[in-house]
This record gives sequence, C-alpha cells and structure tokens, in this order.
Amino acid sequence: MTGLPKFASYFCTGVMVSTALITFSANAYPADAAVQVELNAKNAAPRAVESLTERSIVRDYRFAWTSMAQALELNTLDPLEGPFAGEAKEVLRQAVTSQQRSNLTREYANQSHRVEAVFYAPEGDVMELHDTAEYQLQIRDGGKVIHDEHVVVHYVVLMTPAADRWVIRQLQAVPQF
Repeated sequence: MTGLPKFASYFCTGVMVSTALITFSANAYPADAAVQVELNAKNAAPRAVESLTERSIVRDYRFAWTSMAQALELNTLDPLEGPFAGEAKEVLRQAVTSQQRSNLTREYANQSHRVEAVFYAPEGDVMELHDTAEYQLQIRDGGKVIHDEHVVVHYVVLMTPAADRWVIRQLQAVPQF
C-alpha cells in the first residue's frame, strides 16, 4: 500500500477492538438502526466525495459496526466475512477467537459515530476516515457483566470499494487526530 498516508502503528486489540461487518450479504443480518453514523465529507481531498458515495459509505460503515458488534457479542466469525478485508478482518478474527477461548463476550450498545472523510484518492480506490465513536461497552464472562463503561474512541479507518460495497481494510484506535 505504497503512497497511502501513514497511520499510527498500533491497533487497540483489548477492550477497544470493535468492528465487524456481516458476512455473506447485506440481507444476512439487518443493519442496526441503533448504530448512528454521521459523515462529513466536505473536506475530503484531493477528490470530492460524490453524494452516492457518501450514502454508500454511511450504509456500509453502519453495517460494518453492526456486524462487528454481532461477531464479538455472539463469538462467531460469520459477520466479519463481507464488510472487512485485510488487516482489519484478521485482527477481528483474532479477537473473536481469543474471546471464544476465554468465554468472554463484548456488547457495543448505543453506538454513535461522527465520521469525517479526510482523504479520497483521485482514482476513487481508497478513502481515509476519522471516526469519533461513542458507545456503551460491556464485557461479559458467561452471562455475567464484569465490565461496563461509556467510551469515546478515535479511529483511523481505511475503506476501499469491493464488488458491491465499501469494505474496511484498516481500523486503528488512535489517541487523537
């Protein structure tokens, strides 16, 4: 991925790991209306984001977070198959596998994402987003809640177009933008 902007070198794999999209089709799991996504694409450069692309990014980003939340709450890999690719998919697969071994699950509730498009490649083949995400995170051991907190996390996200949707290739928690 030469020529792409440099990103922070860490991805939060602990309690902050959060994102998984639905596996086989957009109809496999309905998009969670509770996942709120607000996109500001006015300052994207060097290319302007078209209105159809804006709607697709919002739809697919919401779907990804819904899918990730389902994967981590149900400890299943299936929801990760459609909306994630590359490094993001591998990190989430590892998080689910780790949870399966430890009998832990995570629930992401009341999700709100304020997303800004900061880079849109001239060829239209990659978009960098900055997401300020807020949600209620619960970690459970079996059915018992062992951790519950309201969190605000900043993510740097790379999305690329696939055959029928935009997919998340990289999702990194960062301390600030």
